[in-house]
Amino acid sequence: MKERFLEMLGKLRSSVGKAGSSAGNLAGHGAQAAGQLGRGVYRARVGIIALSIAAIGGYALTKNPPMQSVTRGEAGVRINQLTGDATEVREGAVLVIPGLHEMRRFSLRDQIYRPSEGASAEGEAPFQTVEGLSIGVDVTIRYALDPARLAAVARNLPDDIAGQVVEPAAQGVLYKTLARYTVREIFSTKRQEIKETVEGELSEMLGKDGIKLQAVMIGKVELPAEYRSGMDRLLAEELASEKMRYTLELKEKQVKQTDLEAEADKVRRERAAEAAGQEQIIAAKAQAEAMKHILPFKQKQIEQRGLEAEAEKISRIKAAEANSQARQIEAQGEAESRRKLADAEAYRQERLGKIASEQLARDGALIQKNPLLIQKTMADKLSDKISVIIAPPPADGSFIGNTLLGKPAAQPQDMGYEQAPQEGQ
Repeated sequence: MKERFLEMLGKLRSSVGKAGSSAGNLAGHGAQAAGQLGRGVYRARVGIIALSIAAIGGYALTKNPPMQSVTRGEAGVRINQLTGDATEVREGAVLVIPGLHEMRRFSLRDQIYRPSEGASAEGEAPFQTVEGLSIGVDVTIRYALDPARLAAVARNLPDDIAGQVVEPAAQGVLYKTLARYTVREIFSTKRQEIKETVEGELSEMLGKDGIKLQAVMIGKVELPAEYRSGMDRLLAEELASEKMRYTLELKEKQVKQTDLEAEADKVRRERAAEAAGQEQIIAAKAQAEAMKHILPFKQKQIEQRGLEAEAEKISRIKAAEANSQARQIEAQGEAESRRKLADAEAYRQERLGKIASEQLARDGALIQKNPLLIQKTMADKLSDKISVIIAPPPADGSFIGNTLLGKPAAQPQDMGYEQAPQEGQ
């Protein structure tokens, strides 16, 4: 306790030393003046010293006010210089007695650390791989102070936490971890594993100082130019090899597919043949079973057709007989009808002949009485062709046309008329 009290007095003396330098000078001049007035007076000297100490304390309180504030997003730790106790103070005002308390402020927000020296393969401190190649890795470390442990570790934390705590720990873990992997693993295959390893080790290291690791993010990886060109060539060869492998696998799968298709086609044909055979067997059985019913049916059909043929034969005979009888009857009727028609025609001709004979007899008698009727008849027939006929009538009363034609007078017999019979002949 004595040592801590002495330490407190030393800090109090150093804290008010600068603030009371001017007051000390003033007190010195006052002391010299007092000494000149009465160096032998002890009581006056003590009063002057007390007055000087009071002036120095007032000046210190003016320069270092006892009330300080903690802003939002920060945490303050007030350390008692006598007892060593630390009290965490959040946003607001806090009493800090100069010489007795020490006030430290810490930001509780997430902070970012990025090692810029190792971000480029041509930088000041590039990362090294297991092959001994220099590479650049863009690493981002996000961290924050742990509020739960802030009061316990605040006394030991430096003012520059990022430069004195986070940076050494991060560089130690990153350089050590990346040196265990190849460039190819860091670039592609083991990136997640590297991230988890760095987070595990760095979180443990920073946790001892009350720092909580939020995340480690690995961004762009910059490769050496020669390695990149070689990697590009290797990648092209690997791509060609990979393409060939996939091509061969594809060909192999195509061959297997062809074999499977052929096998499937074979099985399908066998199944189809078996099905066709079964269908034929079933059809034959069904046909044999059907024949048992079809043969009696066919026999009945044959018998039925025989009976139908016999019936048709009898029907045709009956029809022929009926037709023959009908034709006989028709022939007889036709013959009787023709006979009757012939008798009627003969009777008609006989009657017409008699009527014509009687008419001719009447005409002959009429012509004998009136011979000019012939001329009139001829004139009537020629009336549409000859308008006027001038001819002397024959002297003998014969046909006038003989005179026109220059023919001799014809006898009544020559004209085709017979003399009318005399009465009584």
